Amino acid sequence: MRRRRKVEEQFFVWLMRASLAAASAVLLLILGVIFWRGVGALSWEMISQPPQAAFYLGGGGGILNAIVGSLYLAGGSTLLAALLAVPVVLYLHGYLGNGRRASLVRLSLDIMWGIPSIVYGAFAFALMIFLGLRASLLAGIIALALVVLPILARTFDEVVNLAPRQLAESTYALGATRLEFLGILLRQTVPGLVTAVLLAFGRGIGDAASVLFTAGYTNAMPQSLLQPVASLPLAIFFQLSTPFPEVQARAYASALVLTIMILVISLLAHLSLSRLGRHVIR
Repeated sequence: MRRRRKVEEQFFVWLMRASLAAASAVLLLILGVIFWRGVGALSWEMISQPPQAAFYLGGGGGILNAIVGSLYLAGGSTLLAALLAVPVVLYLHGYLGNGRRASLVRLSLDIMWGIPSIVYGAFAFALMIFLGLRASLLAGIIALALVVLPILARTFDEVVNLAPRQLAESTYALGATRLEFLGILLRQTVPGLVTAVLLAFGRGIGDAASVLFTAGYTNAMPQSLLQPVASLPLAIFFQLSTPFPEVQARAYASALVLTIMILVISLLAHLSLSRLGRHVIR
């Protein structure tokens, strides 16, 4: 029996190692293909200038409008989602606890997380038609906020769950109110909140489906909340759709820029959790 358990343990250890190696190999393969096909077309002109009139026919210019537009979309949607998610999570832990209503809220957030982003885009598009609005930066922010809201809320919720239970007991023992306890809890979980915000921002900057019908697309730089805005995922799609090899090469260069941005955001999320969490009570 003991030998059988040891064999089973070794089997599952090697299975986990093989899964890790396979996942790492797939990631390296994706990064390698994007780098190999995109680095040759990447230039300073491409990331520092908006596209010119014939950009998608092989003309000059770059993707600066899409880079700035993606930052606006992801930043605005993450801010809007944070304004909704943080109060919800604090209310869950300060007032609902672990009861049935709290479980229902968490289940709702999990369902929202699993809904494809194109569904949120279709919902926002239908709402735009009902209100008589057109594709714009504001509509894209609202649609994208629905996508990143459950990610931010559930990530922050799990972080708050890691806070020591003695924190509430000691806070209430000193005569603090429930609202004061929530303020202390928020300060205690700031590293996790920053990480959740960065993860949501990274998810938003790479999403294309939710902004396909809501944010529109334009070659101009973002000017107003009520005007269409470009995004990097859609810029990649439109460049790959052309029959010109030089434009398709630019698509891989754009994908390389987007990948680098997401890798930097992921690295910042990891560093924020490790650096800001040094002085957090365990």
